[in-house]
Amino acid sequence: MKRFHYIALLSTLALLFPFGAQARDKNEHSVQVLDHVQVGSAQLNPGSYKVEWKGTGPQVAVTFLRDGEIVATVPGTLKMNDNEATRDAIVVDKANSNLETLEEIDFGRQKEALVFGK
Repeated sequence: MKRFHYIALLSTLALLFPFGAQARDKNEHSVQVLDHVQVGSAQLNPGSYKVEWKGTGPQVAVTFLRDGEIVATVPGTLKMNDNEATRDAIVVDKANSNLETLEEIDFGRQKEALVFGK
């Protein structure tokens, strides 16, 4: 009887393992935007966004969602950094004093980064 319990437990874990691996490998992160920034033809207001991308890179389609609503979908480049950033970093171009343009998002504790407009 004890053997049956172990086999049932191992079978259940074996069936659930692929779901855990799939959830871990999702191409999404949350970021906090502190100022108004332009990405593509859309302007992102300050706040929390979910950033998702489709594709394995380097060219990907990046979607910004806020409160479950799509705010912008823009082309981007997925790159791998040499070192993991300790926290999220958003790089903007301030060449135009009236408008900051989103150039890059480095994800904290990840080697992945998304680059825009290059």
